[in-house]
Amino acid sequence: MDKIQYRFVFNRKKQLNEKGEALVQLEALLNRKKAYFSMHIHLPVDCWNNKKEIVVNHPHADDLNAMLYEEKNRIEALELAEWKRSGTMTIQTIRKLVRGNVQVGDFISFAREVILASNRSKGTKGNLMTTLKRLQGWRKSIEFKDITYTFIREFEQHMAHEHTNTAAKHLKNLRTLVNAAINEGYISANDYPFRKFRIKTEPPKHEVLTPDELATIEQLPRCHILDAFLFCCYTGMRFSDFTHMKADNIQVIDGERWLCFRTRKTNTDLKLPLHLLFDGKALDILDRYRVGDLVDIGCNADANAKLRKVIPPMGKKITWHAARHTCATLLIFYGVPVTTVQKLLGHTDVKTTMIYSEILSTTVMKDLSNSLKIGKKSRK
Repeated sequence: MDKIQYRFVFNRKKQLNEKGEALVQLEALLNRKKAYFSMHIHLPVDCWNNKKEIVVNHPHADDLNAMLYEEKNRIEALELAEWKRSGTMTIQTIRKLVRGNVQVGDFISFAREVILASNRSKGTKGNLMTTLKRLQGWRKSIEFKDITYTFIREFEQHMAHEHTNTAAKHLKNLRTLVNAAINEGYISANDYPFRKFRIKTEPPKHEVLTPDELATIEQLPRCHILDAFLFCCYTGMRFSDFTHMKADNIQVIDGERWLCFRTRKTNTDLKLPLHLLFDGKALDILDRYRVGDLVDIGCNADANAKLRKVIPPMGKKITWHAARHTCATLLIFYGVPVTTVQKLLGHTDVKTTMIYSEILSTTVMKDLSNSLKIGKKSRK
């Protein structure tokens, strides 16, 4: 008989969670086909010996290794029992045996297990779970065979009252879960329901503060949440990068303080000269707080709720991400070249940065005015 070959793999998707940890999985190989089973153990990258396939440099290394090999023995026992019962074995069979808590055909149970076992960030898991709840609210029971092109169209129509991009978010999450089901052999690749389905999106509306609006906010009674928001207006940091900022991200270069960090979304190294951005206003905020205290503002939803309490209505929805949009837009308004703004914000494509040059009509007027002045000088 062809015995399944097992081995432990670490950080297979080259993706770390919010704590800088990656997932340990057990790989099953049979007839050139593979299956991966989560061991529900996440470790820092320096706590795994890839050659020996064991946990190292961890205070509970012995216990964790015992758990890993106990689970491997359990799966091998399931394989042996199936051989005795049926005399055959496939990768699909071992998947079903290991996922004993997933009923054959039950997409919802499968998707929930995939989400919980993944090493995605907490926020991404939350978004996927929200989509799963939306599916259950629409149909209580969903089997793998139910997920067809028609199913997706009907789900889209069910969300017709939602904003186009909100519906698109749920459809993209569903596509992620369907891809996982295909990878695990529960749905045939030939039956891929998204093959001819186009997910509709609209250009996102970027809420930004004008120079006058930013000046108005700067005059409000200063408090922790407002200072944190303004710091991001001056630096363009994403919420996730800001809340993970540490004291050692502030480095002295040539006698001046720079903000140096690696973005969590695009894994890009950034160095921001704080003394040159917005007259060094971010440094004034840093001087009033310890970094750990400044970034301690709770989750994104809590931070936005706190903002709404301290910033008066301005005819626009002010959220934390508006700080990043404001930084980019105002830098371009003040004449900073788009390519420089691209580097400061860590955009991988300058087209993303170009969007901010078109947000404020005053930017267009200013550029035209400057061009006309240059034209008059050249004619003299």
